[in-house]
Amino acid sequence: MSYAISSTKVVIDGNVIAATIIFSSKNGKILHIVKGEVLSQDDSILAKFGVFPDDYRNLAPYVIMPGLVDAHVHLNEPGRTDWEGFESGTKAAASGGVTTVIDMPLNAIPPSTNIKNFNIKLEAAKNKTWVDTGFWGGLVPDNLDDLIPLIKAGVRGFKGFLIESGVDEFPAITPTYINKAMQKVKGESTLLMFHAEMQPVTDPGLQEISNKCKNHIDEKIANDFDSIDPTSYSSFLASRPDSFEVKAISEIISCASKETSVPLHIVHLATHEAVPLIKAAQEKGLKLSVETCFHYLSLAAENIANCKTQFKCCPPIRTESNRKLLWKALRSGIISTVVSDHSPCTRELKGLEKGDFFTAWGGIASVGFGLPILWTEGSKQDPPVSLIEISKWTSENTARQVGLSQRKGKIEEGMDADFAIFDPNAVYTVSNKATFFKNKLTPFDGVEFTGRVMETIVRGNSVYSFQNGHSKVSMGQLLLEPRTF
Repeated sequence: MSYAISSTKVVIDGNVIAATIIFSSKNGKILHIVKGEVLSQDDSILAKFGVFPDDYRNLAPYVIMPGLVDAHVHLNEPGRTDWEGFESGTKAAASGGVTTVIDMPLNAIPPSTNIKNFNIKLEAAKNKTWVDTGFWGGLVPDNLDDLIPLIKAGVRGFKGFLIESGVDEFPAITPTYINKAMQKVKGESTLLMFHAEMQPVTDPGLQEISNKCKNHIDEKIANDFDSIDPTSYSSFLASRPDSFEVKAISEIISCASKETSVPLHIVHLATHEAVPLIKAAQEKGLKLSVETCFHYLSLAAENIANCKTQFKCCPPIRTESNRKLLWKALRSGIISTVVSDHSPCTRELKGLEKGDFFTAWGGIASVGFGLPILWTEGSKQDPPVSLIEISKWTSENTARQVGLSQRKGKIEEGMDADFAIFDPNAVYTVSNKATFFKNKLTPFDGVEFTGRVMETIVRGNSVYSFQNGHSKVSMGQLLLEPRTF
């Protein structure tokens, strides 16, 4: 069947204009767009495309935006499904206008580091995704020969850690490994991505302390570990300084300069101190892209109270002055995408009663919050952030990053009919109990947002509405087609 939606505010062609969008729920594609006009229900154009009056909705005053593409989500199924799962995670995504998520290779057991493991992941995902779902593969020390088979099987790229990940089944890699991996995938359509922290610890005793804490910590902190307050966020922040990120990013840029044909990507940039290095590399023409996260743009270390381990993530949330400089790097184009890095765990692993930042699991639960976070915080910028900018960072650029720009990220004829219907004026307060992800614990509990997603449409099918909740059945597809750029 054919349907149509319209509004006086549609994010399209880099503008916010009146438009009417006609789409098919059968093939999930946008069939036709009437720009600059909200059609009447009996317009002949609608009839031409088989849209009956009851199948046309004028959604004004809400904004129609391209569905968000969240390129960094840990769904954790199988193996750690008590942390998060395909159903709960994708429902949470849908509630925030996200129409596509790309699942990270960890913290599932087994991780997606070879074909056998990847097939287990795909089997677990069947009929459980409320939004379209793609997959990253993993870079671990022993899987160089698995990279090409995984590309052929449909992974959209690979992520590796330059510091221990925190889970035994996903060990860290080295710059030497990166160089080998780049040679292995040279000529393939893929992307290599990195958790960019490296720890300059040389004393074996300090390394033992670091491993014990599930944090690779700075030598100064390790030397005085017995005297620090583990419930203080400032202690944790000092344990993973900006220099960890700068060192790792320097190594990644060095690798990029040796093999310029393979695109590299830095995930969840948290420090502004690496921005000059990144800018210089990009100006040299190196294929280096960077993302940051909704929490790094909205939270600041100074505001995190003792024992509030729901704020722990790696790299850590840094200072208010750092936050402002990340916004500057984003708006200048050095950082090109913004993602959730949704990485939840059980409440027990967060250790709220103990409040120890060094032993608590690190990860922020926020999938589906991205649009209101950016709209709320963006309104405080000078000049205020526009919906066009937000759509570029979270839809257009993320779709390009994951190799889906031929069908996702824009409202254009022939593209997937993926829409976020957004009320930019709604004001409400987030509460843990009202979230959709499995473990209802987020650092945004109690935060007032401006802007609410009223409906999410995936390939022409309504999968969530604020009024009626989620669709009764999953509508998401598994995205395994080859990358495009």
